[in-house]
Amino acid sequence: MPLYHTLGEIPQKRHTVFKKPDGSLYYEQLFGTIGFDGMSALMYHLHRPTMVKEVGETTDVSPKASVPHNIKSRLLKGFQVRPENDYLESRKIVLFNSDVNVASAAPKKSMTDYFYKNADADELLFIHKGTGTLKTLLGEISFEYGDYLLIPRGMIYQIEFASEDNRLLVTESYSPIYTPKRYRNWFGQHLEHSPFCERDFKLPKNLQTIDEKGEFVIKVKKQGQLHHLVYASHPFDVVGWDGYNFPYGFSIHNFEPITGRVHQPPPVHQTFETNTFVICSFVPRMYDYHPEAIPAPYNHSNIDSDEVLYYVDGDFMSRTNIDKGYISLHPAGIPHGPHPGTYEASIGKSKTEELAVMIDTFKPLQLTQAALDIDDGKYYQSWLE
Repeated sequence: MPLYHTLGEIPQKRHTVFKKPDGSLYYEQLFGTIGFDGMSALMYHLHRPTMVKEVGETTDVSPKASVPHNIKSRLLKGFQVRPENDYLESRKIVLFNSDVNVASAAPKKSMTDYFYKNADADELLFIHKGTGTLKTLLGEISFEYGDYLLIPRGMIYQIEFASEDNRLLVTESYSPIYTPKRYRNWFGQHLEHSPFCERDFKLPKNLQTIDEKGEFVIKVKKQGQLHHLVYASHPFDVVGWDGYNFPYGFSIHNFEPITGRVHQPPPVHQTFETNTFVICSFVPRMYDYHPEAIPAPYNHSNIDSDEVLYYVDGDFMSRTNIDKGYISLHPAGIPHGPHPGTYEASIGKSKTEELAVMIDTFKPLQLTQAALDIDDGKYYQSWLE
């Protein structure tokens, strides 16, 4: 993220001697992206971050297509995904393509006996239910209902949940996730017309430096495989760091909606972008204020994008028979729009209380068996009069 942040102790100059109190050296590590051309953070460890003691089992966790060429509009009942004790096992990928995985998760237990690193993808966690703390080697971020947590690829982390009642929407992106470029000036600062700004971000704090040697399991996802590595020192042994490449949080409740006299297209709701898909936030807002405005969205065809909507809360004015945690999929090339009756019923309304997350991909999405298990099977017929 184009925002400088630092925690702990660091030397005045990069790549220079930085001594521990006993006179020995701290171990420097550059955590960067896109070779040496992207954003990076420079961290300082108590122990070498390279001490692998053992490489254990490897498990294939790559998604498998049950419907590789989907043409149906789908409605997945996300809260039917069964809770699992283990955080990683709870993440059920329902939709995917070569750029992104979309998963619904209901983890019950905190991560206590292992650490996790996704070496393939940036992760964006949306917290639908639950509270807790994201713990990383760069500090901690507390989270609650409505928070996005952006975890850059390669970040070692654990999640501590406050209870067993948790629901997450997980997006794994094989290209970096940024805030939209059009919201930022050429220095990277968010502009005045941006629907959020730097003050809204939850940055890492409370850097915990743990000086322990032993055996520490880090599960690493790489090329769709989950590898079990054992390191000789605790990964959270960083005494200080600075830079631009770090996890952060952002609450959907801090997204300030852009409205107009007539219906505004989905890009006004955009919150994150990659070069392969975008993510939008639909939040409570005033409706269009032209005297003849129709607030409900017009019928439209996503010729170049599959549209995924994750329903969080509220009235969902353009849809009927929608509940929390439902995931709708509108495939590219097939027109969709408001359900019968909702178009007319929206006229004269002054505001909406809907809360939803939208993912628009530039390549078609495939469905897994986990998706078919929670598919209502008839959503594509829901526009019949």
